[in-house]
Amino acid sequence: MSKRVSSFDHHKQHPTAVPYVTGFALSLLFTAIPYYLVSHKVVSGTTLVTTILGFALLQMLVQIFFFLHLGRGPKPLYNVAFFASTVGIILVVVGGSMFIMKHLHYNMSPRDATTKLAQDEGIDQVGGAKTGACSNIGINHRVVIKDGKVSMPHTEAHLCDTMTFINEDASVRKISFGTYPNHDAYGGEIELSVRKDHPKTLTLNQMGINLLFHDHLDPAVTGSFTVK
Repeated sequence: MSKRVSSFDHHKQHPTAVPYVTGFALSLLFTAIPYYLVSHKVVSGTTLVTTILGFALLQMLVQIFFFLHLGRGPKPLYNVAFFASTVGIILVVVGGSMFIMKHLHYNMSPRDATTKLAQDEGIDQVGGAKTGACSNIGINHRVVIKDGKVSMPHTEAHLCDTMTFINEDASVRKISFGTYPNHDAYGGEIELSVRKDHPKTLTLNQMGINLLFHDHLDPAVTGSFTVK
């Protein structure tokens, strides 16, 4: 009996090369797929980030089970439970941090945050220095989105005019600035969430020619505006 147990232990301590070859092949596969998705722009935005994180998790599991042999030690249950708890804590910390960062105006720069705060509070000067906010508001320009189309593809405006986005469709519009799928700040704003019967108004406090905006959820909804 002791001879058989000794032989079994010896076999466990010297695994074959099959798990290593399998793990290596899976590692290459889980590296090549995200690279292909990014390089060929198959998906973008949140979907791309989620996909990459999913493959990163699969890559981690491959490393753990095929190379570190988690669960094959003298106390496999304890090792697996400890590892699962550690991974859970890491996911909570990382996921919570990403959630907070995402909802802080997409990591708005200090300058953009200052401009937005100054415009919201109507503060055009601090200690004699201009903040970029408008004190005298000009005329209002209406941009109506209906049936997935923008009523005015291009708007000509002047500095300190306002532009109101009106959504007449049932779906929510995430009005972002810049070319899809990028987000550029305009006047301290990164994205305007426009629901039906809940228009959003933007103060045009920065000059520019052919400034672009788009619906981040529907790239077909796009337009531009010029501020002189």
